[in-house]
Amino acid sequence: MGSDSLSILTPSTKPTPLPSQEEDSANPSAALLSFDTDSSPSSSANSPHKPATTIVFISLLLTTCVALSAAVAFAFLFFSSPSGSPHPSSSSFESSARPLKNLHHPVVLLISSDGFRFGYQFKTPTPNIGRLIANGTEADMGLIPVFPTLTFPNHYSIVTGLYPSYHGIINNHFVDPHTGELFTMASHEPKWWLGEPLWETVVNHGFKAATYFWPGSEVNKGSWTCPEKFCKHYNGSVPFEERVDTVLHYFDLPSTEIPVFMTLYFEDPDHQGHQVGPDDPEITKAVARIDGLIGKLIEGLEKRGVFEDVTIIMVGDHGMVGTCDKKLIFLDDLAPWVEIPKDWVQSYTPLLAIRPPPGVEPADVVAKINEGLKSGKVENGQNLRVYLKEELPSRLHYAASDRIPPVIGLIEEGFKVEQKRTNRRECGGAHGYDNAIFSMRTIFIGHGPQFARGRKVPSFENVQIYNLVTSILNIQGAPNNGSLSFPTSVLLPPSP
Repeated sequence: MGSDSLSILTPSTKPTPLPSQEEDSANPSAALLSFDTDSSPSSSANSPHKPATTIVFISLLLTTCVALSAAVAFAFLFFSSPSGSPHPSSSSFESSARPLKNLHHPVVLLISSDGFRFGYQFKTPTPNIGRLIANGTEADMGLIPVFPTLTFPNHYSIVTGLYPSYHGIINNHFVDPHTGELFTMASHEPKWWLGEPLWETVVNHGFKAATYFWPGSEVNKGSWTCPEKFCKHYNGSVPFEERVDTVLHYFDLPSTEIPVFMTLYFEDPDHQGHQVGPDDPEITKAVARIDGLIGKLIEGLEKRGVFEDVTIIMVGDHGMVGTCDKKLIFLDDLAPWVEIPKDWVQSYTPLLAIRPPPGVEPADVVAKINEGLKSGKVENGQNLRVYLKEELPSRLHYAASDRIPPVIGLIEEGFKVEQKRTNRRECGGAHGYDNAIFSMRTIFIGHGPQFARGRKVPSFENVQIYNLVTSILNIQGAPNNGSLSFPTSVLLPPSP
C-alpha cells in the first residue's frame, strides 16, 4: 500500500490495558468492630458467667462508640478544612460535565512539555501540575507514545489520531523512496503531512484555532492557512513566559473570536535530557520551571475568570533514558557476515533503519545481520534485533508506509548503534526506542469541565487524544486510528 492512502484506517485501536491498582485493603476499622458474640456458652438466665459477659459487652460497646465518635470528628475536620486535598474518590460524586460559566463554547488548550518522562513530576515539588492532577484526570501510569518514540512522529500522532505509518511522519528525518527528497524538521510542504490535524478539523467546522509551535502547524494544508494572528512559526529562542502570555491574551478577545483549540509547546525538559540524561539535577530544574509556567498560566486564566471553563490537556511526546558510549553496537563489526555501507542507513539510533539498494534482497540482509548478532562475537549484539518491517510486532503499527525502510532494527533500552568505533566516551539521554519500554512513557493530565476531579485512568496510546478533543469540542473528527468509544471511558457525560 502507498504511504498516501488512508483507506484502511479503522477506529479499532483500544486503550492499552495495564494492571489496575490493587483494591484498597479491607477497612481496618471493620475488623476492630467485629465481635464473636457466640463464643460464650448459651445465655441461660441461670448462667454463672452472665454478669461478666454483660460487663465485657458493655465495655466493648462503649469503646466502639468512642472510636466511632472520634472517627466522625476527624472526618469532619479533614473534609471541612480548606487546605485539605481533594478526596481521591471525589470524582464519584460527579455524574456529568460541569456547565460553562464565562465561555460560550468549550475551549481546549493542548500543552506539550517535550521529553517530560512519566515520573519527572515526582522529582521536585510541582504544586501547579499537582493542582491539575488533583482536580482533574490523569493517566495513572503515564501516556504511551507511538513508535518510534520521537518528537515529530508523536506530536503529529497526538493531533491527527494516526500512527506514523498513516500520517506520513515516520521519523524526524527520512527519505522519500520515490523522489529521493529528504524530510527534515524544517519541511513544511503539505505532501509530507498526511491526515487531518486538529487545527484543520476545527477550522472545517467554522471555529478558530491557534497554534503556538507544534510540528505540522506551519503547513498550509486544506482549510488551514497558518493565519499570522493565530499561528506562530517556530522560533526556539522565544521565552517560554512570552508564549504563555500570548496564549492568555487570546482570552482577552471577544468571546466569538477566542480560538476553541490552542496549542502551547515547550522544548524542556527534552533539551536537558539529551545532554545529561534523565537523572541529573538539570532535569529537576527544568521540571520546576515547567511547573512555574503552568502556575503562570493558571493564574492568568483565573484573573480572566475562565480557568474552570477551559479544558487543559497537558502531555509530553515521549520519555527519556540514560545512554553511555559503553553501550554501543557497531555495524562494522558485522562485516564477517554482511557489510552495511553508510549510504544504506537512514537512521542509526535509537531506531535502526536500513534501505538496501535495488538488487539486494532485504530478507537476506536481515538474516545475515541477525546471524552475526546471535554469534556472540559482536559487542553488545544481543541488544539489537533486526526485522523486515512487515515482520515487526504488529503492536508497533510500523509497516504500512513505503516511507519506512524495509529493514528495521529494535535496540534495547539505553543502547545505541553507530557505524564504526570511535574514542568518544560520552553519556547523555535518548528516546525513540520501543514504546513498550516504560522509560519512554510520558504524562497525560486533563483538567476542565468534562474531566472528573481526582480520577485515575489506565494508560493509553496518544492516538486516542484526537477523538478526546473532538468530543470535548462536540465536532466531527476525521478518520483515525483511535477508538471512537474511547472518550466515553475518560470524559464525564454531558450535563442533562
